[in-house]
This record gives sequence, structure tokens and C-alpha cells, in this order.
Amino acid sequence: MAIGFKITKEDGQSRARLGLLHTSHGTVQTPIFMPVGTQATVKTMTPDEVCSCGGELILSNTYHLYLRPGHELVAEAGGLHNFMRWDAPILTDSGGFQVFSLGPLRKITDQGVTFRSHIDGSEHFFSPEKSMEIQMALGADIVMAFDECIPYPCSYEQTKDAMKRTTSWAVRCRTRHNREDQALFGIIQGGMFRDLRLQSVAELTTLDFSGYGIGGLSVGEPKPMMYEVLDYLVPAMPKEKPRYLMGVGSPDCLLEGVYRGVDMFDCVLPTRIARNGTVFTKEGKLVVRNAEYARDFRPLDPECDCYTCRNFSRAYIRHLIKANEVLGIRLTTLHNLRFVLKLMQNIRAAIVGDYFVEYKDEFLRRFKLD
Repeated sequence: MAIGFKITKEDGQSRARLGLLHTSHGTVQTPIFMPVGTQATVKTMTPDEVCSCGGELILSNTYHLYLRPGHELVAEAGGLHNFMRWDAPILTDSGGFQVFSLGPLRKITDQGVTFRSHIDGSEHFFSPEKSMEIQMALGADIVMAFDECIPYPCSYEQTKDAMKRTTSWAVRCRTRHNREDQALFGIIQGGMFRDLRLQSVAELTTLDFSGYGIGGLSVGEPKPMMYEVLDYLVPAMPKEKPRYLMGVGSPDCLLEGVYRGVDMFDCVLPTRIARNGTVFTKEGKLVVRNAEYARDFRPLDPECDCYTCRNFSRAYIRHLIKANEVLGIRLTTLHNLRFVLKLMQNIRAAIVGDYFVEYKDEFLRRFKLD
């Protein structure tokens, strides 16, 4: 096996669990949040800075790296780890979500997806085999099967067709993938329909993937609906394999996901909102670019231990952002990454100490939701 996964503790009041995920580039502790380095970089951050925030495993994007600089060039550079100088584990997504997000710029058949580049309009074709070819060239530790992503809401028949195509493509990915130092994860689809979700997980489990992603959630549905899907889906997933909830990164969803037994998460949210001048605090989101912080000389979050909060005030960071100084968004990005990664560290400590449910409830009591 390209990876090993060992459950080290299970919470007595929830489905939360601790694990160790072993890869060829090191071992990471789960539950874990993966910062997103879409184009072989976590935006505005150096690899050392991501590490200083607590980053252990990052995600990069197959679609974007295929378009530029090209997977052949990355392979020529010695693979993604060497190209971006990141020595810890990497996961690459399949490119499916990005391709299907192109809307009228793409056409789906059972063979794959024909699409036009969002950069220059050139035509390209992604199939399960092509996604595997690209990801094997990139050389990440964990790669994802090519799946069909659908929007929310979506009809039962559309959802069923996409789920069946995802299963068919998973078989083709399993057949094509042959890089022994990579782990291949399958992706469960089925939208918000219980029977389709359970059919998807049953079919994918027979393929014995190294782990399983949960796709098609956090795509616009109400959060209670997402939690409802997790409530019945996670218990049906193989207990001994890592469970990965794709595209989820708000603090409340991380806590609720861990509560339901999820091991891995990723999302652009912490870094994206940071570039818009919004940060996480223990009290909820704070839009530091707002005028009310012009003379606020407190740190972004007085309880945060990040470099930003230890050295700079809200007033200074607001000034940088208003003046379009790049340091401003670097500081907010660093803070948001540390906030989310520290949250995951605290979650793991709470599971170890048998007080996870109390920690979750107290955090959510203070954290004002949007």
C-alpha cells in the first residue's frame, strides 16, 4: 500500500477519531485540514510559512497544473514536491470539480469531458485515464479518481446518471493507475439522495481504494442538509480507510465533520477570504478592512498565537490592505491558516483528553455564524 492508516483513538460520545496517515513523504495526524495550493503554491505563502502555521499536508489542483505549466514540465522538474520545494505529503484532486464548473465551456460523455480552457479558450479532453496520467506525472502522495460533479439542486435522474458515471470512471481510474508510491482515493457521489449515496459507497467499496472522498457536498446546500448526509453516509464507509470531506473549511463545518467521523478536509475558504480582508476569530468572522478598525490597535484575535497576531494591529493590517500593500493579505492569510490549523490541533487534543464534544459545543457557542 502506498499509504497506511491507523486509528489510534475513538471518541466515546461521537464518531470523532484520531488517526495516523503514513505516506512516502511523512506521517500526518488526523483529523487534518489541508491548505489548498491550487497552482503549486498556497497563495502568498512560502512553504516554510505554511509549515510554521501547522500545515502538514497540502492539496494541489490537477486541472490548473495541467493547463500551466503542464504536467510534463512538473515531471521534468522531479515532480511536484521538488518543483514547489514542499517536502511533506501532497494530495492532488482529479480536476473534475474545476472541469464541471466550466458550465457551457464543457461537454460530458461516458468517455470523458471535452472543455475549453478558462485561460485562452483552447479545447482539451479529460478522461479518467487522462486524469490518472496527469496525477501520476505530478507525483503527489494521494491522488483522486475522476468523478462527475453536479450542482445543487439537481434532479434525481441527473444525480443518478452522474453517480453511475462516477462509478464507471472509478473502475477505469483503478485500472489505469499504476504508480506504486501513490494512494488512489475513490469519490462518493449521489447528491442529497440517500439511496444513491449508499449505492455509490457500496459500489466503490468493492474497488478497495486506499481511502474515500465525499464529493458533492458544500456546493450550496444548507449546512443541516450536509450534516444529514454525513450522519448516514459515514457509518457506511469502510472504518479502516481515511474519510475525506472535500471542499469544506469553515470552522463550524470542520467541527461538525469531525463529530461525524471525517478524517480529512480541504478548502480555499481560509485563504480566499483573507485576500478580501476577512479573518477568523474566536468570536466569528472579522472584516478588518472595514472603517471601524482604522484606530483599533488590538491584534486580529487576542487569543491567537500566530505571527500576525503577535506583532501587528488591526489598524496596521487595515492600512496595508487599503493601500494595496501585498503584506496585508500575506498577514491575513497567515492568520487564517494558523487559526484553522490550530483548531485542528485543539480538536485532536480534545479527542485525546475525552472532552471533544464539550470543546465543540463551547467553540460554537462563541463563534458567530454568518
